[in-house]
Amino acid sequence: MSEFLLNPDMQIEVTIHFLAKGSGNPLKGEAYRVKLFDKDLIGTDHLGESGLDDNGRAKISFSHSSFGEWNRLEKYPDFYFTLEKNAVEIYKSEVLENFDIKQIEEFKMGVGELIELGTYLIADQ
Repeated sequence: MSEFLLNPDMQIEVTIHFLAKGSGNPLKGEAYRVKLFDKDLIGTDHLGESGLDDNGRAKISFSHSSFGEWNRLEKYPDFYFTLEKNAVEIYKSEVLENFDIKQIEEFKMGVGELIELGTYLIADQ
């Protein structure tokens, strides 16, 4: 069992911020979709997906139990995400291997663990 896994039902909320390369304006609108994954030794777990708000932020919530086999085979998850526009992938992040949630998480009572994966400049196509 993971060292940080205290409650398998605890919610994790991941946020990712997207800006248009060049202008710095937030990407927004119904055309955009962000999908978050945990890459495993065998296969990949789809953790959730989100649109972008008016500030270009995606918020994806899931519980520790969403990691599937990760609890037994890996110490930490290997996150990566994709950004789609009109159902076409326009960006795929590198795999954030052995992502130590404990190092960057912020705990918020009533919400769970909050994780910010950063801001990404995207060449809007």
